[in-house]
Amino acid sequence: MTTIVTLIIIAALVLWGVSLYNRLVALRNQIRNAFAQIDVQLQRRYDLIPNLVETAKTYLKHEKDTLTAVIEARNRAVTAERNVMSNPASGEAVQALSVAETALTGAMGKFMALAESYPDLKANTTMNELMEELASTENRVAFSRQAFNDSVTTYNTAREQFPGNIVAGFGKFPAAEEWKVEDQRAREAVKVSFS
Repeated sequence: MTTIVTLIIIAALVLWGVSLYNRLVALRNQIRNAFAQIDVQLQRRYDLIPNLVETAKTYLKHEKDTLTAVIEARNRAVTAERNVMSNPASGEAVQALSVAETALTGAMGKFMALAESYPDLKANTTMNELMEELASTENRVAFSRQAFNDSVTTYNTAREQFPGNIVAGFGKFPAAEEWKVEDQRAREAVKVSFS
């Protein structure tokens, strides 16, 4: 009889451990899905930026350095975004993307300030439409980033709480990193209106 009770207890513990392990896997996959949503919006933004630069190029012939800085910042952000896409739970990759996105936001801020001083560019219909698309995309990125951070918080909480921390240790579930904006200037909204 004690053997049966012992086997039942062992079976219950194994099922309980498997259940916790599966929950952590599901939460890790939610992080991947949440980043995939960010990825869609970032890709949309990355596709808009060269169109903006190309449209502005005619008007900003003497501002080549600014245009080059925007494209280079965009390319660094694209590379960092691809690194995160391969492992969204990687704290280092998310941190590198955050830094690249901050640099891109800074370059875009300079670009917008410069574009404001060119009345013909401000009146360009294509430029205005692209700016509207960019503003819409920025809002979508913010919402997607919030969903990502919520997924990361849920996952980290599950892996840190007892008894999940035991299973996380055995199952090699590292802590995930939230997407934080480090530079206070990047927290300020970029003015994208030409009106």
